[in-house]
Amino acid sequence: MKYSEWKIPCCGTEVDEALVEAGYTPLLSALLKKRGINTPEAARAFLSGGQELLGDPMLLEDMDRAAARLRLAIERREVVAVFGDYDVDGITSACLVTSWLRAKGLECSPYIPDRMEEGYGLNLSAMDIIKARGATLIVTVDCGITAAEEARYAASLGMDMIVTDHHECGACPLPEAVAVVDPKRPGSRYPNADLAGVGVAFKLLCAVEGSPERILEEYADLIATGTIADVMPLTGENRYIVRLGLEQLNRPKRPGIRALLVESGAAGKKISATTVGFTLAPRLNAAGRLGHADVAVRLLLTDSEREAAELAAELCRLNRERQELEHGIFEDAHGLLSGETPTAPIVLAAEGWHQGVIGIAASKLAEEFSLPAIMICLDGESGKGSCRSFGGFNLFDALAACSDWLEGFGGHALAAGLSIRRDQVEGFRAALREYYRRLPPAEAPRLVCDLRIDDPALLSMECVESLGELEPFGSGNPRPTLCITDALLERVTPIGGGRHLKLRLEKGGICFDCVMFSMREEELGLREGERVDAAFYPQINEYHGHRSVQLVMLALRQADTLPLCMDIIDGRLPGPWDGSDLCPERSDFVRVWRWLERRGGGAYGSLSDVSGWRPGGMHPAKLLLCLRIMRDEGLVTAQRTGDSIRVQIQKTEGKADLASHPLMIKLRRFRERYEGR
Repeated sequence: MKYSEWKIPCCGTEVDEALVEAGYTPLLSALLKKRGINTPEAARAFLSGGQELLGDPMLLEDMDRAAARLRLAIERREVVAVFGDYDVDGITSACLVTSWLRAKGLECSPYIPDRMEEGYGLNLSAMDIIKARGATLIVTVDCGITAAEEARYAASLGMDMIVTDHHECGACPLPEAVAVVDPKRPGSRYPNADLAGVGVAFKLLCAVEGSPERILEEYADLIATGTIADVMPLTGENRYIVRLGLEQLNRPKRPGIRALLVESGAAGKKISATTVGFTLAPRLNAAGRLGHADVAVRLLLTDSEREAAELAAELCRLNRERQELEHGIFEDAHGLLSGETPTAPIVLAAEGWHQGVIGIAASKLAEEFSLPAIMICLDGESGKGSCRSFGGFNLFDALAACSDWLEGFGGHALAAGLSIRRDQVEGFRAALREYYRRLPPAEAPRLVCDLRIDDPALLSMECVESLGELEPFGSGNPRPTLCITDALLERVTPIGGGRHLKLRLEKGGICFDCVMFSMREEELGLREGERVDAAFYPQINEYHGHRSVQLVMLALRQADTLPLCMDIIDGRLPGPWDGSDLCPERSDFVRVWRWLERRGGGAYGSLSDVSGWRPGGMHPAKLLLCLRIMRDEGLVTAQRTGDSIRVQIQKTEGKADLASHPLMIKLRRFRERYEGR
């Protein structure tokens, strides 16, 4: 993504001494302080908080009734059906409750609707199928909050229903079920509205068990996988659960998880939230996207190593098929845009698109154009759409405002689904764009950097390794973005068939090996030898047994020297690392003097113009330091008036001892500090 603005901390890295004294590295302590964690006690609570972070399940509305009915089903040995969604959250939710009920001795079967034939959520035909299986109780997971008609029909067939969901309730009446458990119910007292569907299902089991320990010991891997895949904030109890789940995923006990790690090439590597989100989740999701969600369910429930291997191979095959379909749809979408750059929400509709894949294409379009995107798969006179937000645009509210054009909709603020008649698409597109135009202008994409690194020691092996304590990274707890300003782009080398770049940056005599993914050399827009600002996250790279710090580039731009120049103009000194690069030599002073002579004996310009003053290619900040020293020695006058600055040569007798100026002495010490590192 191209960022229109970089938000870089105006000051350097502020290390919290109390946190350092408590044993945290300077880099970790600075990041904790940046995120509002200022004491060792708060740091321990955030980094390693335990069960005290778990909310009381009985604070969820109707939980007492849900737990009582499930206990009764266990006592009576009833047949229970678990109705889930076909995404990873729904699949893990269904497997969690199914496995737990089977362990209690019940006959229990999961039901995941076919995305192509049945669509999202409960339906009347499914109620008939479940009744024919002998079920007397249905537990919904990750769905059901809008299933009022299906709940009534199930009751008419003699089946009770417990609804557990985490989606918005909307304006629809709640289902008339035994219990409706959803942290987003109006007036909910539960402290965490950001539970995944699998998180709500976990709370139901906790309410029945009376304690979370045994459930987490057995199922934290499933709960974590669903929570990460549904992009829930990884803070508070979600963070605690995911941390436990990742520990289990790194020592997988389920044959299905082990087989999927092997088949995907992740076995033997550290399993992080990123691994779950970008390796495991897409493969589990592929089954539901292509209408075979039962493959993923069977994988997570099987005790057979052989069956697990076969199912994992099938999931990876489905994922490759999904990728091919996705590429075709994305190309079609660009064709429909006819090369134009959209300025309002994107609404595209076409025949033949795979309904299970259009959501991914919508996400890519939203990311590419920095706009909400809706992709609609048309089939005859009807269509089903997937919606993805961008920049904080609330999709759920937008669809509600345009609901006169829709047959139905549901979801979250960031992702939603809809159904629509073909002849209503144009009207819906116009209504959505008008709604968008009435809102305050969306912020342009900004790159927000957590810290500006002003000391290379902060990127030592020890400091970079310590960032692992902040994991798991994800929504609500993003991976830290660091930046180095005004570095030299020393080398650019294409790798991976030209799809990626290997870079080398140098600043103050310190060199950094970097990698930039999904960036071709011709797209970079920068050449070797240019000064750049770099936004990145650091990691430990292991190659043939050698470990080193590597910077993974998120964005590069031509160096913005104005902030550093303004510091010098305002009388502030650059930090040691910046200063080590800016220490003038005698030849630099000569160059500045001759530059002023060529300009008629002086220079005049606005403060922003100053960052463009580069005599002989000299860094403008070094020029300002030279002028500051020359002013103190009486060689020039420098006057600032408002937003402009004027410099004029002063003719003097004798020679000035510039090398002995206190600022020169300090800058030389800065340079000596980093020489030879």
